[in-house]
Amino acid sequence: MGEPFRHRLRVRYHECDPQGVVFNANYLAYCDICLVELWREVVEGYGVRFLAPLRFDDEFELRLTITDLGTSSMRLEIVLDRDGQAVAEAELAQVFIDIESGEKISIPAEIRRALEPHAAEGVGA
Repeated sequence: MGEPFRHRLRVRYHECDPQGVVFNANYLAYCDICLVELWREVVEGYGVRFLAPLRFDDEFELRLTITDLGTSSMRLEIVLDRDGQAVAEAELAQVFIDIESGEKISIPAEIRRALEPHAAEGVGA
């Protein structure tokens, strides 16, 4: 087995409650930061194109479209939209696996049916 990827962070004041303990939700953000840094190191990016900044109190919408619905995987396009303007775009891939073995599995029929309404036209049929 190879070496784990490592990335160091420092807890910042705003991530804590008044007792100085990190808010639970920040742990997920820390994990996401680690994943972003892994992708940055190995493929020079995370699959996200930043088009315009989001600012404090901006409301925005996320639009997810399934662009490929394969036998055991799917590709997604996510657009962050603020008032009709795309501010970021991302392309992601998801693979379905058996939790016990870690092997790829076919997308279960009931999940495929639930996903199909969110697929681009002609995808997954």
